[in-house]
Amino acid sequence: MTASVLVYLDAVPADGLRKAHRELLAAGRILGPVAAAVTGTPSDSALAELAESGVETVFTGPADLAGYLVAPTAAWLAAVARAAAEGGSAPSAVVVDNSAEGKEIAARVGVRLGAGVITDVVALEADGTAHKSVLAGSYEVRAKATSTTAVLAVKGNAAEGAPEPVRGAAAVQAVDPPADALANAARITSRSERPSTGRPELTEASIVVAGGRGTDGDFGPIEELADVLGAAVGASRAATDAGWIGHDFQVGQTGKTVSPQLYISAGISGAIQQKAGMQTSKVIVAVNSDPESPVFEIADFGVVGDLFKVLPQATQEIKRRRG
Repeated sequence: MTASVLVYLDAVPADGLRKAHRELLAAGRILGPVAAAVTGTPSDSALAELAESGVETVFTGPADLAGYLVAPTAAWLAAVARAAAEGGSAPSAVVVDNSAEGKEIAARVGVRLGAGVITDVVALEADGTAHKSVLAGSYEVRAKATSTTAVLAVKGNAAEGAPEPVRGAAAVQAVDPPADALANAARITSRSERPSTGRPELTEASIVVAGGRGTDGDFGPIEELADVLGAAVGASRAATDAGWIGHDFQVGQTGKTVSPQLYISAGISGAIQQKAGMQTSKVIVAVNSDPESPVFEIADFGVVGDLFKVLPQATQEIKRRRG
C-alpha cells in the first residue's frame, strides 16, 4: 500500500511521540496510509513508534531547521511532498498541527504546492472533507480542497473514528531543503524555556479547566480541580489582561484555540471572543453565578453558583471517588 497522506511532526523527542503527534497521525489515517515528515534524525525508539502508528515512510530533514523561523521548514516540507510524488506516492493531503506556527507553515506550503489550505479543522472524513469552525465559532462548515493536494491544519482531539494503524517497518528517506531556503531566512538567536507546571500543554490536553473575571484573581480552585483531573489550566482574556495569569494560558479568538474532550468554564461570561477558542470542545461544563451569562447558551451542562463553592466540592468528590 502506498502512503497517500504526509503528516508533519515537529520536534519529535528521542524517547518517542507526544500525544499531539499520535493524534496528527491518527487524523492522517482517516484520509489514507500515512508517511511522516520529521526534521532531524529520529531515534530508534521514535522510529519504532512511528512504525507502530502505521507510518510507511519517514522523511527526514536537517536538524538545524529548528534554528530558524518557519519559512525554511515550509520550503522543506513542500520539497518532501514533491519527493514523495517523484517516488510514485503523491500525497493527497499534507497534515500539520493547528498552532500559530503550523498554520503559517500550511499557508506557505500551500503557495509552494499550489494547494488548497484549510485551517482550524476539528474533524475529517475519509473523502477529504474537513469540518471547521468559522466566524468566531458561530458556525461549523464542511470544506474540501479542489486541488490535487490539500493542506490541512488540524486541531487536537480531532481524530475520532480513525482506523487502527497497519503496523510494519517504516522506510527512512532523507530530503534536503531547496538550496535557497536558508539564504534569507530569519534565524532564532535565543530561546528561554517556559517553567514547567507539570500539567498538559493547553492545546494538547483532553481536559481543560479555565477561569475568568469571576475568579477575581484567585486561580486556586481552578488549579486544584485541574490537578485532580489531570487537566490543563486556561483563562479568559479578562483574566490575562488583569495580570492574574500569563497570556500563554489565554483561550479565545486572540489566544489559543482548544478542542478538548471536556472543557470546564468557571467565572467566564462566554462572550464571542472566548467562544471562538473553545466552542468545538466535545463537552462544555459552565459554572457561573449569573444565570443569564452567554456561556450557558453553548454549555452542555451548566451550574449556576459561586465557583469558590462549586469547584472545591467537585474536587473533593473526585478525590473521594478515586480513594
